[in-house]
Amino acid sequence: MLGGGGLRGAAEVGMAKALAETDIRPDMVFGTSIGAVNGAVLCSGDFDEMVNRLEREWRGLASTGVLRENISGRISNMLRHRTHLHSSDGLRDLLLDWLPHRSFEDLVVPFECSAACIETSSEAWFDSGPLIAPVLASCAVPTLLPPVEVNGHHYIDGGVVNSIPVSRAIERGATTIYVLHVGNIDTPLKVPRQPWDIAFVSFEISRRHRFHRDLATLPSDVTVHVLPTGGNPDAKYNDIAKLRYNHRDSIASRLDAAYRASTEYLAS
Repeated sequence: MLGGGGLRGAAEVGMAKALAETDIRPDMVFGTSIGAVNGAVLCSGDFDEMVNRLEREWRGLASTGVLRENISGRISNMLRHRTHLHSSDGLRDLLLDWLPHRSFEDLVVPFECSAACIETSSEAWFDSGPLIAPVLASCAVPTLLPPVEVNGHHYIDGGVVNSIPVSRAIERGATTIYVLHVGNIDTPLKVPRQPWDIAFVSFEISRRHRFHRDLATLPSDVTVHVLPTGGNPDAKYNDIAKLRYNHRDSIASRLDAAYRASTEYLAS
């Protein structure tokens, strides 16, 4: 189970690396937002090979990034479309480059990803047909990226409705679940004091509450392992930096910290 969280998803790569080195292989993978990107790659071939590939690609992002429009480009997008700062071209190109397959049926390991449907105001899951558009939809963060149309409906980031959807894995019959996430799921939130804090706190409540409810109501025959991130490399930033979404400088540190912490956790 791979959750959402933008470029903080580098932590999930470190966790996947620890799983591979502990000879733990997935029977099925579920992903939301950046977890959909990571999950689709991990399901594309031999697990060890895909983990290595994913690590190489993520370390490359530390210098290239994904959403590359400059300030003038972002302003132009907002003025032209009025709903988002970036086009989805950069992320689409990344998916075309990273993913060796173009359909769910071609993946080696069964994979599902989620998105939020605008027209039906509901959680939607994709597990068949073309792969790129659903993964792109799962990552369509409101105000940053445009909604993605799939089969006549429009979708935005799956994290809006279920950021770490353990419930979906249980519905599909999972009894042992490994949760790969970006962190901050247990860090206490503070009452907003600044305008940017309102957006941050609102999003974090939305991201966390269903996950905690799922953990509190687990069936007796289900075991969930929440892998550790190994700390918060962003702790040095001031409050407004919590809303940074293109923070490439912490990719390597997040990946390495999660790998070390998850390796230690799995060994114990």
